[in-house]
Amino acid sequence: MIMDSIIAGVDIGGTHITAALVDVERRVILNNSLKRKAINSKDSADNIFTTWSNVIRDCFRSFNMKPAKIGMAMPGPFDYKKGVALLKDQDKFDNLYGINVKDQMASMLQINAENISIANDAACFLQGEIFHGVAGSNDRVMGLTLGTGLGAARAVHMMSEDADLWCSTFKDGIAEDYLSSRWFVKRFYEYTGREVENVKELVQIDDPKGCVQAIFNEFGNNLAAFIKPFLAEEKRNVLILGGSIAKAYDLFIGALEKALTLEDDIQVRKSVLGESATMVGAASLCQQAHTISSTSFITQG
Repeated sequence: MIMDSIIAGVDIGGTHITAALVDVERRVILNNSLKRKAINSKDSADNIFTTWSNVIRDCFRSFNMKPAKIGMAMPGPFDYKKGVALLKDQDKFDNLYGINVKDQMASMLQINAENISIANDAACFLQGEIFHGVAGSNDRVMGLTLGTGLGAARAVHMMSEDADLWCSTFKDGIAEDYLSSRWFVKRFYEYTGREVENVKELVQIDDPKGCVQAIFNEFGNNLAAFIKPFLAEEKRNVLILGGSIAKAYDLFIGALEKALTLEDDIQVRKSVLGESATMVGAASLCQQAHTISSTSFITQG
């Protein structure tokens, strides 16, 4: 194992941070390095940065390494080139607004800021699936991450880029109002008067009246209505889904596929790499100079 080829791939979510070391030369995820910790995205900036840096240190420590190169997958809005958080009124990370995340993390980890790259989380997810996932060699693919927010990315010459669709106009608001965890929480309350914390709790509810399934059917139809014009406009024929909501794929795929394939030849695929796709993509995007080969990513102890 060549230490220079080891990059920490970091997935920053609204409720967690997950990180692992990736050998970008051999396309190997070092699974003994995998670390995950719950976070409170409404916490103070100091507490959030402390949690993030501790998890990343633990990653490198698992292979007796000091923090070196790091690729971070972050939700938007975000100035990815400068490393400045622009999230505001998103129900997550409001306290990071205007802070240079790259500089702050470099200071806490005692490394050069140039060794940290930050990219859109959906773009990182799709990049991982392009390398070794369900995208294969298809360049007409779009990826969505469905969770506390909505992420979207497209493939361009087998490299992913942020499609920035979360704030697109949809119904009486924006897409993220209808295609994120908070929509499920709101909709279930409207149906039943009961409160749930998230989609994970929702799918565990005994559902004799079928209201949970009805909500997922509605979500599938909303997702189809929103994404179909973009798929058609860009001539995309494969849609890859990831994120926490995609774990309930079986509950909404029927409605989604029915709405998408009535007139169009569109394939919907669930991520095969899951959360690993985002970490792999973040690490590989961190090393812009490395040559993308057909070598597959595998998991190695």
